[in-house]
Amino acid sequence: MIRLDQLRPAPGARKKEKRIGRGIGSGHGKTSTKGHKGQAARSGGTKAPGFEGGQSPLIRRVPKRGFVNIFRVEPVVLNLERLARFDAAEAVTPERLCAAGLIKSASLSVKILGQGTLSAPLTIQAHAFSQSAKEKIEAAGGRAVVIEATRASAARADGSRRV
Repeated sequence: MIRLDQLRPAPGARKKEKRIGRGIGSGHGKTSTKGHKGQAARSGGTKAPGFEGGQSPLIRRVPKRGFVNIFRVEPVVLNLERLARFDAAEAVTPERLCAAGLIKSASLSVKILGQGTLSAPLTIQAHAFSQSAKEKIEAAGGRAVVIEATRASAARADGSRRV
């Protein structure tokens, strides 16, 4: 049986580092793999990414369209079928959704959508409900309670995610 101290990488799996500028005998001396003169041989001799030789760069040539609101709050959306796991004993709150692993944080804004059905009469607390979700919750004998968005949920930066 092989022991841990006998393990070795496969032959050829590890190569020596290319050491440049260490003399002619190294094979990478003199010009240190930079060629002769020219911009690429100089220190700091590189251009910024996207530089096109003085031509107007693509990012500046393409027209900019629309408006992006950087303060927009996108809620985490959950369908009713994902809430079927809860029993009617307690209200379904963002804290319980977080504990069940359906959302990442209880401080996020939550919207309930109407895909799927409910069998138990649940009291669901969320920041928003679709019309079909509200109808299905009430048809099952439950309640859809709208809660106010907190400042922490308004500061969400990771965009919406359909769960």
